[in-house]
Parts: sequence; C-alpha cells; structure tokens
Amino acid sequence: MLSALEQFAPLPLQESWDNAGLQLGLTEAEVSGALLCLDVNEAIVDEAMRKGCNLIVSHHPLLFRGLKQITDADYVQRCVIKALKNDIVIVSMHTNMDNAKGGVNYKIAEKLGLTEISFLAPSSMDNTGADASGSGVIGSLAQPMDAKAFIEQVKNLFHVQCAQCNELLQRPIRKVALCGGAGDFLLDDAVRKGADAFITGEMHYHEYFGYEQRLQICVIGHYQSEQYTSEVFRDIIRKECPEVRTIIAETNTNPIEYI
Repeated sequence: MLSALEQFAPLPLQESWDNAGLQLGLTEAEVSGALLCLDVNEAIVDEAMRKGCNLIVSHHPLLFRGLKQITDADYVQRCVIKALKNDIVIVSMHTNMDNAKGGVNYKIAEKLGLTEISFLAPSSMDNTGADASGSGVIGSLAQPMDAKAFIEQVKNLFHVQCAQCNELLQRPIRKVALCGGAGDFLLDDAVRKGADAFITGEMHYHEYFGYEQRLQICVIGHYQSEQYTSEVFRDIIRKECPEVRTIIAETNTNPIEYI
C-alpha cells in the first residue's frame, strides 16, 4: 500500500526541507485498517487503536527533525512510544502530495468546482510533454462571481468561520488560483497567470499589500485548506488496494481556536 501512495506522489517530489514517507514502524505487517488524517497527535493514535487500524496515513509528518531522545517530554515523542507499543505504522505524504498531479491542490480545486485545472507553477513534465508536478493550481469557475459571493461560497465549502482577505475585487471572479497550506510564495504566479482570486491557508502580513484590485486574496486557515487531503489518500488506496479498510479520522487536529 505504501508503494501505491508513493507511485501516485513519488518522494522525490517533496521539498528539500520535508520528511515525507515512512515515519515509524515495519511495513511487512498485514494492514488491519488505515486511518487517514491531516496531522498525527496522541488523539489520532488513540483513534487508530480504538478503530482497529494498525496504519496511520497523514499529510503532515509526525517527524520533521531527528529525535535525540524518546521520552514523554512532548507529544511527538509520546506518539512514537504509543505507536511502537501498539504496532502502529505511520506514513506521511506531505509536499510530495502537494506537488503531485491529482494531489492536495487538485482536491481543493475539485471542491470549488473549478474546470480546466493546471499547475500554477509547473516543476516537471511527463513523457508526453504535459506538466507532471508543480506548486499550486489554477482553474476556472463555472460562472463568474462577484467577490463577496465568492468568499462566502469558499467559507461555506471549507467550514471557515472567517476568512482573511484584502479589499473586495471590483470585477467578476472567473479564474481562481490556489495553494493549500502556506502559499503566499505563489501570489505573483497567480497574477501572471491571469487569476482573479487566490486562495491559500496562511500568509505573512506584508504579503497582503500591493494586490489591491489586481487579485482577490482569500486566506482560510492552514487546516481548513487541507482538510480534504484524507479523501485523496482514500481514493488512492481504494483504487490500488481495495481490500484495505480505510477510515477518515474523526479527530479534529486543528490546534487553532477561533474565539
């Protein structure tokens, strides 16, 4: 099953700072069930145990840096101990899944109903000369929308309490660029590609300046932007390993509270 995920989103597609792939455990064991999630914390490991899953597939890696000790000092180390004690394998598909065709950003575009989807910043091509990987995507709405209605639709689709935006665009929104997670590095690519709006999960404060009436910025939260990634995992596993039981985690791992 790990090979199916890595065939869809090869590990070389990940960014140099990332740590995607097998995080913990032995892969020879028969999979009793796969719990699919965005983050790994103790509640996720508990949910896997409760639901009889000996595999966790997450988007964000549990292990970004090397551990110099394994104690109960923080949640990462406690997750490692609990997973090892209960023979749970942890696999993470992070920026390789962001950059893969049909991956995280394509799923966001699908939720928005975009058509004519392509990479915003392509990084490689396949044997036919088509873009095979890249950062962000861009596509078209079925019908043009005014900025306020568009933002309200995005909030509803992604269950967002409030979105951070620049001033409302005074022209219809037709083309939409997006990048799950932290995507402000793609703002200028969005403008160059003729996007009317740009959706991402989080942005630095100063990046909001200078795009007034050029681009409708809509920032919806890191967790919210990538929450449907588990559906990508589920679809890959069901297609390539239909015998494996897949469960999308019920645990909300978003550490940010809106008060």
